[in-house]
Amino acid sequence: MKITKIFTFDSSHMLDGHDGKCKNLHGHTYKLEVTVSDGLISGGAKDGMVMDFSDLKTIVKQEIIEPFDHAFIYHGGNERESKIAALLESWQMKTMRLDIRTTAENMVVYMYSRLKAAGLPVSGIKLWETPTSCAEFETSL
Repeated sequence: MKITKIFTFDSSHMLDGHDGKCKNLHGHTYKLEVTVSDGLISGGAKDGMVMDFSDLKTIVKQEIIEPFDHAFIYHGGNERESKIAALLESWQMKTMRLDIRTTAENMVVYMYSRLKAAGLPVSGIKLWETPTSCAEFETSL
């Protein structure tokens, strides 16, 4: 059995060295779809649920939404992106350092791993960067 909850958050990033417009600092309103798979709970207040949607929301907000929302997401291994982050941090602005290039594909794998490490029985994540472009990671892929 699977359930899915959808979240949104706003972040900025850049892809230094990219051969298109994404080399520039820009932002997205991301849509994140998180799917968890498990058996149905039997008995108690959550009888008949895979997981309470409220519990799912709490974990995703803590692990993904709060760190990423309204942050400059940057590749900590990239000198130019790190310099921009340092400048923003000196102005007490929010940043989120990743050890990977901040493509939707890399970020969806990172988010999946982070939710798994938090104990969530996540089976798939879809990260929409624009209304028509997304990256997806599933355990069956």
